[in-house]
Amino acid sequence: MKSNLEKTMEKSAQYYVYKAFKILMYILLGIIIVFLVGYIVMRLWNWLMPDIFGLPQIDYWKALGILLLSKIIFGFGGGDGPNNKKKKKDKHKRFSKFDPCKPMRTDFSKWKHYDEFWKNEGEQAYKEYVARNESINNG
Repeated sequence: MKSNLEKTMEKSAQYYVYKAFKILMYILLGIIIVFLVGYIVMRLWNWLMPDIFGLPQIDYWKALGILLLSKIIFGFGGGDGPNNKKKKKDKHKRFSKFDPCKPMRTDFSKWKHYDEFWKNEGEQAYKEYVARNESINNG
């Protein structure tokens, strides 16, 4: 009969063997997927690009290079994850209370006179403001 220590050691060994096997399988699966995607890129390139754009056909390693270059240029996906919308919503909610223009954005009744104000007073007031600032900076 096995002692409690032996059972614990056996379970621990099984856990680590299973974990190592799982990691090895994920690495192997990743390598297979990379090679498969490279092959698909090569086949698609050689099927479409010479006929459409007159480009030369490429071999497998050039296809992998194009794939890697496109991932470097356009990004690796980043993976927003399932909680990204919630995080954005929380961030928006947190910073929305600090928005000084919020009352102005929600009350559009005041904006109907904006164009008329700018024609009559706004442009002249702006020119006076610029002149004041220039005189302060120059004087």
